[in-house]
Amino acid sequence: MARPDVCHWRFDARAAIGALVAFVLLVLLATVGARTGWLRGFFGDVLAVIWLYACFRTVIGAPPWSLALAAVGVGCALELSQYIARLWHLRIGHPVLRVLLGSTPDWMDVLAYALGGVAVLASEAVAARRRC
Repeated sequence: MARPDVCHWRFDARAAIGALVAFVLLVLLATVGARTGWLRGFFGDVLAVIWLYACFRTVIGAPPWSLALAAVGVGCALELSQYIARLWHLRIGHPVLRVLLGSTPDWMDVLAYALGGVAVLASEAVAARRRC
């Protein structure tokens, strides 16, 4: 049996279902909730970190804090790439990719990513208490 503090490959069906549910919510938010403006943008970023965490958890056995940090890190790296693209006057040509990856750097996005990470860790803490 693998140690819980060491990363290892695995498949977690519950995390896969969670990732699927989060993905469906993201799609609904992007389509049905497209006219909700700030709510769609901010909550979409929070939900994106939760979805990414669930994707990581599906295939990587690692402590929750490390997977949450990785998910938040991906969001922050995306935000940094948006900043660099703006600084160098670069633009993503494909419209779908532009919507998915974003094109406007914003500190509120970083806050949303952090809140997504906190939400994941809080839910993991509650789940751990229930298991005890």
